[in-house]
Amino acid sequence: MANPWAGEVAVVLDGQRHVAKLTLGALAELEETLAAGSLIDLVQRFEAGRFSSRDVLALVVAGLRGGGWQGTGADLRSVEIGGGPMEAARVAAELLARAFALPGET
Repeated sequence: MANPWAGEVAVVLDGQRHVAKLTLGALAELEETLAAGSLIDLVQRFEAGRFSSRDVLALVVAGLRGGGWQGTGADLRSVEIGGGPMEAARVAAELLARAFALPGET
């Protein structure tokens, strides 16, 4: 079970439940993955609803890796995400919100 107080979000890949979390290491990987801009730019894109599918993919991969998943972005492209693209976008936004929220805000 995902623990929201620890910044965790559940995501289902090919019918199997995984826990995603943006740890400091996962955030560093995410920054490296983002060709342009910073994490603040990414947060602003999500807040304004101007995020891309590439943003969603990068966030979900980083969160899954922070949760212990050993896959890559290429692996994620070939799996079925429970709930489809809209659920993936929700998971990505929730990961960002939980990573940057003060305790008790989420």
